[in-house]
Amino acid sequence: MILGIDEVGRGPWAGPLVVGAVVLGDAQIEGLNDSKQLTKKKREALEPEILEKASATGLGWVSADELDSLGLSAALRLATIRAVKAVDEAKIAYDEIIIDGTINFLSDTPKGKYVETMPKADGLIPAVSAASIIAKVARDRFMEAQDATYPGYSFGAHAGYGTEKHRAAIELLGVTPLHRLSFGPLKKYVDTETAVVTTKQIGDAAENVVVDHLKDLGHTIIERNWRTRFCEIDIISEQDGKLYFTEVKYRKNDDFGGSVAAITPKKLQQMKFAAELYLANKTRDTPAYLATGLVDDATIQWMKID
Repeated sequence: MILGIDEVGRGPWAGPLVVGAVVLGDAQIEGLNDSKQLTKKKREALEPEILEKASATGLGWVSADELDSLGLSAALRLATIRAVKAVDEAKIAYDEIIIDGTINFLSDTPKGKYVETMPKADGLIPAVSAASIIAKVARDRFMEAQDATYPGYSFGAHAGYGTEKHRAAIELLGVTPLHRLSFGPLKKYVDTETAVVTTKQIGDAAENVVVDHLKDLGHTIIERNWRTRFCEIDIISEQDGKLYFTEVKYRKNDDFGGSVAAITPKKLQQMKFAAELYLANKTRDTPAYLATGLVDDATIQWMKID
């Protein structure tokens, strides 16, 4: 059986990126097509039928904040991993994965070797069409609901895309937490004076200190400096059947207020993505936690943060 995958929300200025994943199995559903080629009424009529008849469905969501932190390419990979994970919870077997487009967003996972990328698959492969439809309906529904929280932006009308009406609303009202501040048209709204520095050179000495400290706490070191093209984890350790993903920080003073304060929101998002990618790559179903180790000239702090 085919697992079809497609994304929506790659280009908007605001709102989440959503990836749909569907195993249709033997389901026969008339009218499936690329969601962009269908009217809103037709998509909304097909969505419940897909959810009812398909063998398995899943959605992977990545917020605007995550997208800003990770970049679009990594965000697409993360959303795809999350969508496939949701499908796999149904315990339905499939032997082929087709992703709309030309990029294998599962290439860094064990499932990557089963993927075929196909341009225009959302109009050719029913499972991909279905994935496109459920993702589009879910995202549109989410954006419509934001009108109550953010009146004046008309998110329900333009779904976050860069229309003139949306641009005018931003000029009048400013940006919201839904906006993707890493996107070119919105970068001018970022307060560079208060932007937080999110990358620091990690010294080998500080990392060694944290490794020794973890060993003293009874941890087994599984990996050091595990990396892909998109992210890196300083230390992965295991204790009592639980995995810990530790980011190491070195400070010469206590101006940052402790180990948790040293982790910016952007860095925390990157850590979460790295941990999810590692677990997907290793196919481990193990309780996992994020942690930080802060080393200064006199002390070491290590603590779980998530």
